[in-house]
Amino acid sequence: MVDPTLVEMGKNLNEAMKMLEDNQRKAEEENEKKYARKDIPGPLQGSGQDMVSILQLVQNLMHGEEEEESSQAYRLQNVGEQGHMALLGHSLAAYISVLDRERLRKLTTRILSDTTLWLCRLFRYENGSAYYHEDDREGLLKICRLVIHTRYEDYTVEGFNVLYTKQPIIYISSAARTGLGQALCNQLGLPLSCMCRVPCNTMFGSQHQMDVALLDRLIKDDVESGKLPLLLVANAGTPGAGHTDKLGRLKELCEQYNMWLHVEGVNLATLALGYVSSSVLAATKCDSMTLTLGSWLGLPAVPAVTLYRHEDPSLSLAAGLTSSQPVEKLRALPLWLSLQYLGHDGIVERIKHASQLSQRLLENLKNLDFIKTSVEDELSSPVVVFKFYQKYLNRDQTPSAAQASTIPHPIISNEGHIYDTFNQWLGEQLAQLVPASGVDVVELEDEGTCVRFSPLMTSAVLGTEIQDVDQLVDCLKMKIPVLTSTLQLREEFEQEVRRTVGLLYIEDLSWPGLGVVRYSYHSDGKNDDKQEKELEKINTELLKKLNELESDLTFSLGPEFGGQKNCVYIGMVTEDLDVSELVETIAATGREIEENSRLLENMTEVVRKGIQEAQLQLQKANEERLLEEGLLRQIPVVGSVLNWFSPFQASPKGRTFNLTAGSLESTESTYVSKAQGTGTTPPPTPTSSLTKQRLPGQKIFKRSLRNSDAFSETSSVSHCEDLEKTDQRPPALSPGQEQRSPETEEPEQQQQEGTQTPPKGTEDIPRDCTKVEEQESQR
Repeated sequence: MVDPTLVEMGKNLNEAMKMLEDNQRKAEEENEKKYARKDIPGPLQGSGQDMVSILQLVQNLMHGEEEEESSQAYRLQNVGEQGHMALLGHSLAAYISVLDRERLRKLTTRILSDTTLWLCRLFRYENGSAYYHEDDREGLLKICRLVIHTRYEDYTVEGFNVLYTKQPIIYISSAARTGLGQALCNQLGLPLSCMCRVPCNTMFGSQHQMDVALLDRLIKDDVESGKLPLLLVANAGTPGAGHTDKLGRLKELCEQYNMWLHVEGVNLATLALGYVSSSVLAATKCDSMTLTLGSWLGLPAVPAVTLYRHEDPSLSLAAGLTSSQPVEKLRALPLWLSLQYLGHDGIVERIKHASQLSQRLLENLKNLDFIKTSVEDELSSPVVVFKFYQKYLNRDQTPSAAQASTIPHPIISNEGHIYDTFNQWLGEQLAQLVPASGVDVVELEDEGTCVRFSPLMTSAVLGTEIQDVDQLVDCLKMKIPVLTSTLQLREEFEQEVRRTVGLLYIEDLSWPGLGVVRYSYHSDGKNDDKQEKELEKINTELLKKLNELESDLTFSLGPEFGGQKNCVYIGMVTEDLDVSELVETIAATGREIEENSRLLENMTEVVRKGIQEAQLQLQKANEERLLEEGLLRQIPVVGSVLNWFSPFQASPKGRTFNLTAGSLESTESTYVSKAQGTGTTPPPTPTSSLTKQRLPGQKIFKRSLRNSDAFSETSSVSHCEDLEKTDQRPPALSPGQEQRSPETEEPEQQQQEGTQTPPKGTEDIPRDCTKVEEQESQR
């Protein structure tokens, strides 16, 4: 017999999932959504809404306007059939909770016992109990309460008074999750002095493993001081590098001091495989472990599980690990359904696939230069951490020679910060180019900034395949030459900028690129506010001019937060960059902008003074005209009669203002020639002396590669010689001129050498214009 409610629930769930996963919306709905006040809470409608309208509202709230803002449609976790089973479990839990108490008790007991049995067998944890929780830290919190109840017999009666007489100590690794110790102390009501952080190895072994010898000394010191060692939290896969502590030795140490050993980490997932490393296999002997199956298997909204061994059920009940309420046991229902859907083989296959992905990437990274890996086991490591690292390279030094050299270059300062910045950029680029890989950037205490690939945490969710790993390696191969070239040219760029007048080098270690430069504005007694505005204006215009050039470089204002103001940030470069040409272009462009800015500033003052001078000269000209005409001609009637009998012809006088020369000129020549003169010819725009002849298709700031330097130099020299020979070659003679004798040519040459006839077109230029040009050149 089929329950009709379950059938209807499954049907509604399928319809809801199809509607929520449908990203193809009509244009009318998009236009209506733009003006909808969906982000503003409104009153509850009295008549109510149907399920379709409510689900449509949920869809709009889920997707929002992210698809409109970015070209790539944002998609949530890929929810497959197993994900639907997990989501169905939450709906079933709500339905099962309304059953009668006896039937509910039988059903929850069956679900809880089945799930616990499956997990214990799957992860080789014999005779264990399970606690299901939403927060992955909640299981460790309940274990701490269990251990406190076990070690302090009177804790239930006397409470904190028992802890005051003998202070409990919880030991965690320095490589543990950030904030884990503080969260435990806050939830348990313990002071922070009850938390002891154990450093990792510094001399021998992995630098991400807990130092067992130092832990032994710390425990002895605490015992001698009257404290009670309570619990040790170890890692089977640290959150950063994925390394596993020496669980076998830690278990022996815990048995020696009667301590509880709790293990957590991503490497616990490999316990389900046929071959397990000995370091991870030792986790099966610990007292408790926390499993995060949701990320390992790609199951949404499933609880985390803490497996533990304890013989007293009353203390487990007091610690909150078990509950007498049947509804609390329904937390395992989504996991119960999903595990049945996947089966034992499906679970193992997903974990095995993630391990194969990490192994594939690790094998490819071994063949790449300038990539340094940090893995615990070269043969099998579920987490791969790598970084870009290169010793300082001179331009004439080959990469192989640099790798063989072990002497660090003394010029590079703050090398660690520079590599952190470059690896941060590398990780962001790889995550953007290959989003299905799931790589992220991680900060490690000793290695600094690294790129992490942890397929056990991401592959099931993102659907990572072997092709994605190969694409990740290809993208990494393309980025390595860019990183090496930029790192090599940073020092040269800094030296060129410091040698160039007018440019200021800004050291910003957090910028992943060639460097940061600022054009220094020469202030003429201006106040700070005006100088700051002028500096911002010039550098902003400089950035605009540089972006208009046809080059492969990226110029920007820097990061949105934390960057320097009024600067030009230059991004990553390639090895064929001509640094000297780049710096010269920046300086020349800045000087041109500054001169234009000063010209505009002085234009108002020049025009004002010119107008005043013109007014004075016109007034003086009027007075001279009155003296020439006489007093009688100024009388209204007499002047008209006198002008009729004896007309007075005076040449019209005026003034023109030459903006180029900045002076007043007479208009007599204009009235004589009946045409307005062109004035002085402005000097030609000077061109850069280092402008290079480019090959067809060669962009600006590019130079020839090292292996073609000789060819480019010889070709350019021969090209220049050809041009010179062409210029020196005499012009072709007409047939009449070819009959002329050498005797007639010699006097003509002597006459040309003695008189130096000006070139064609210069005889029309007035001598005054020539003088003005000489004055302009002297200024």
